Amino acid sequence: MSVQATGRLVLQWTLRSATCPVLNLRTILWSDNVRQGFMTCRLLCSTHNQTLHQHTDLSQLQLQPGRELSIQALLDMGFTDTQADQLLEAATKGRGGQSEHASSTLMALFVLGLNPSSVLKVLEKCPELFYVKGTQLQQRMDNLRRLGLLEGSLQRVVSHYPQILTLPLRRVNTVAKFLREKCAFTVQQATDIIRDSPAVVQDDLGQLEYKFQYAYFRMGVKQAEMVKSKLFRVTLEEVRCRHSFLEGRGLYQTPDKKGQTLIVNPKLKDILAVTEENYLADIAMATQEEFKVFQKLMAREWQEEDDGQEKDMGADSDDDDDEEEKEDEDEEDMKSGYRQRRKK
Repeated sequence: MSVQATGRLVLQWTLRSATCPVLNLRTILWSDNVRQGFMTCRLLCSTHNQTLHQHTDLSQLQLQPGRELSIQALLDMGFTDTQADQLLEAATKGRGGQSEHASSTLMALFVLGLNPSSVLKVLEKCPELFYVKGTQLQQRMDNLRRLGLLEGSLQRVVSHYPQILTLPLRRVNTVAKFLREKCAFTVQQATDIIRDSPAVVQDDLGQLEYKFQYAYFRMGVKQAEMVKSKLFRVTLEEVRCRHSFLEGRGLYQTPDKKGQTLIVNPKLKDILAVTEENYLADIAMATQEEFKVFQKLMAREWQEEDDGQEKDMGADSDDDDDEEEKEDEDEEDMKSGYRQRRKK
């Protein structure tokens, strides 16, 4: 039996020894047996994160309304005095006071394998988690595991972008499916995108598709390079601006149908995954003043085109189906969608 599974059983056996079928906050935090089981489980789970889907049934930790965390309870969980004060402050910031789900939220994050410092950082970044039921948190973590975020990756995603646990399952699954079906990423590539750029789950799907199509058709970049360059961490405006600036200076060229260019284009990661200073010095070979002027001109041009595009979209949409080619249907569908929205 794995260490993490053992820790889970320790906690479950400890909780089952309680006589009350519905545990309230006082029972959970002030019972010596329960507190000892909780600390044992957290210690065991935090030392081994290789097991897939080993977690406590948080439905056993239902709280009665009105019960609140205390400094002593947080100290017993392993927080320092300062951390306990900060956590209570974060817990009472929103929605008029502390949530009845605060304890089950803490339990879910501890069982995930986060230590007190990491738990505090997560909840300071996203205090909305205090108001999510423990059972919902467990379901959302399970769903991320099913999408391929195993132990280690899941902890990093939650630590970096805890807002992902506030979203319904349907939203996260819709984005994962969208990346696979509309953008032709493999299952593993879609998982890597969510792992490296978790904020993508809240992006507008239309903008997400256009960003992909811009990189694919306009820049000639394939899916594997998009994943390596972490394309979806960067805004669409930044992608277009950096690319257009290079193109205007003769430093980037759209590949022809055979994927060939007359110059050697820089890698996408060298364009996007660097600071603006390094981009200008090493790739664009331009001054910051030149780039700022270009950004202002492009922003004005794109705004004018956006205003006119809304009128054109409705008129063109009725003719699309009759003009589709049967050959290379999947890629042509993406290309036609890109051409409808392309900034001419």
